Amino acid sequence: MQPTQITPSHSKSIESAEQIDPATQQAIEAATFRALVAHLQTRTDVQNLDLMNLAGFCRNCLSRWYREAAATEGFELPDAAARERVYGMTMAEWKEKYQK
Repeated sequence: MQPTQITPSHSKSIESAEQIDPATQQAIEAATFRALVAHLQTRTDVQNLDLMNLAGFCRNCLSRWYREAAATEGFELPDAAARERVYGMTMAEWKEKYQK
């Protein structure tokens, strides 16, 4: 099974995910979830316990899928804005607080 490929439609350039209306936000989150599920379905070598302990994906993957899903809804979201949505803070803040 191939991972879900998300292709952009028309684009609306925005600076922040906060500029997206709730219905579109939900569609973006749903597409992001579908991409995650598709990714995990292709990683049959990763058992649930392994995924919990080591993770076969990262936050950057989730933020990329989020950005790609936004593009399918017509929003050109910068990488930094998508990462902030997934991390819950800027990359600089996250690195300072949590990266070892």
